[in-house]
Amino acid sequence: MTIFGRAGIGWTVLRRRPARIVAGHADGGYTDVFEIICCNCGDDPGLDYSEASPELQRIRGPYQLVTGIAAYEQHLMQHSE
Repeated sequence: MTIFGRAGIGWTVLRRRPARIVAGHADGGYTDVFEIICCNCGDDPGLDYSEASPELQRIRGPYQLVTGIAAYEQHLMQHSE
């Protein structure tokens, strides 16, 4: 995950939501839902969902896999306009 610390590189990921994040790392396994993490929106993958702003929480989801993929694709299109 070193790419997350590199400035100037835009990325958006759909990831399985960790049960919780401690010191920037997943702890306690993963849930059955997915979330969108987008650096272009100012999100930080080291933040737990509860630590993200309400706007980033709205973008993150949660999503089931199929709806998450659709939301991910739609979110990517918003940044390409």
